[in-house]
Amino acid sequence: MKTARFTGALILLCTFCNVRSALAQSQDSVWLFSYFKDNGQDGLHLAYSEDALNWQSLNHDSSLLRPTVANDRLMRDPCIVRGPDGRFHMVWTVSWNDRGIGYASSLDLLHWSKQQFIPVMQQEPEARNCWAPELFYDGKEKQFMIYWATTIPGRFTQGDAAGDDKYNHRLYYTSTKDFKSFTPTRPLYDQGFNVIDATIQRTGKEYLMFLKDETRRPPEKNLRIARSRSLYKGYSPPSPPITGDYWAEGPTVAHVGDRWIVYFDKYTQHSYGAVASTDLVHWEDISGTVHFPAGLRHGTVFRVSRAEFNNLLAGLH
Repeated sequence: MKTARFTGALILLCTFCNVRSALAQSQDSVWLFSYFKDNGQDGLHLAYSEDALNWQSLNHDSSLLRPTVANDRLMRDPCIVRGPDGRFHMVWTVSWNDRGIGYASSLDLLHWSKQQFIPVMQQEPEARNCWAPELFYDGKEKQFMIYWATTIPGRFTQGDAAGDDKYNHRLYYTSTKDFKSFTPTRPLYDQGFNVIDATIQRTGKEYLMFLKDETRRPPEKNLRIARSRSLYKGYSPPSPPITGDYWAEGPTVAHVGDRWIVYFDKYTQHSYGAVASTDLVHWEDISGTVHFPAGLRHGTVFRVSRAEFNNLLAGLH
């Protein structure tokens, strides 16, 4: 009986600690969501949320940064990650058909460095595109990993006839410590199918890659998870789909309390959705509980301190 009472008290204490931790997190920080609208021609947009469910646009839903690099001058799929020095680093898709990506950095999300074009696939003259680049900071190696999807016609036979308009993407990566010099571009993920829109999260000693199966014939167009003990290699075959029957893309992930939330673009329905899980195996569709600004498209969720958010608001007024 004493053991049962002790166990019950311990569970109650852990529950209280989790609730208190989540409450402190919500009070001390604010969630931000970087995104683009239309074709990405007007640049970077930001939304914010106190609960990671209800999102409101900042700056009256006007752009905070207009694109200046590459011929098409687009800013699609903006991914923002904070570095160890406190600076925010952003990469984005500059064009539907280009062999490079865009990059800029900022200390306050208001004032940005000169925009830079990074020719990550310049060594592949047949490469058709560089889509949805993302960043991951590797604390062990003290460097940033940049990864994205590219089609190189004829490079992979598997899935070559299953995509849209002869696209057959695989994931590639490079790394950098200063965004001036970069390691040679290498393949990151090839499991024999057309794949785009990866985003990587770390949990314990494992890396989770949330990705889109881009197979068109027969249609998949869903989100899945691959796992690895290494950031740069060894990712597993994908899990079963974690999204429903609708076509989904552009995943971004928030870890809120004990729950993982994956937001994604229901792009054929022109709306945004989300699924949630506590074990990364069983997923619940919570699309009915999330609310985003109209027209929001593929971006990244991240967190800032309350003071940083207040400074951002002050700078916008």
